[in-house]
Amino acid sequence: MTSLAVTMKGQVTLKRDLLQHLGIKPGERIDFDKLPGGELRVKAAKPVGTIDSFIGRHASKVKKPMRIEEMNEIAASGWAGEE
Repeated sequence: MTSLAVTMKGQVTLKRDLLQHLGIKPGERIDFDKLPGGELRVKAAKPVGTIDSFIGRHASKVKKPMRIEEMNEIAASGWAGEE
């Protein structure tokens, strides 16, 4: 078990090996779930896409009219955080 110190501001810094275990990279977010008995569950937050990033990422790929299946595939990959 890893022990971490709490700063005067109430902050805790997770060590690199813990972040790697969670699959967290700089700039990504972490979710905490409160459990009974004063425990927390820590997990990597799922990426949340925006419509702007979706449009910007795929605007240059549109060369001809697309079928609905192609649009659905692009939408699914955009919201899943894939590039």
